Amino acid sequence: MFRIALGIAIGYVLGSRAGRERYEQIKRWGSGVADHPAVQGAAGFVQAKVSQVFSKDSAH
Repeated sequence: MFRIALGIAIGYVLGSRAGRERYEQIKRWGSGVADHPAVQGAAGFVQAKVSQVFSKDSAH
C-alpha cells in the first residue's frame, strides 16, 4: 500500500512540474492516437468479441 501511495505522490509532483503545456501536449497526442483509423478498427473488433463472449455466457 505504501508503494502505491508513494508512486501516486511522485507522479503528482512530476506532473505538476511538467506544467499545463506538457499536459496539453500529452492530451493532443492521446486524442490523435485514439482517433487513428487503426485504433478505431481494433477497438471495434475488441468490442465485438467482448459482446460475443458475454452473449454466450448469458445464454447458458
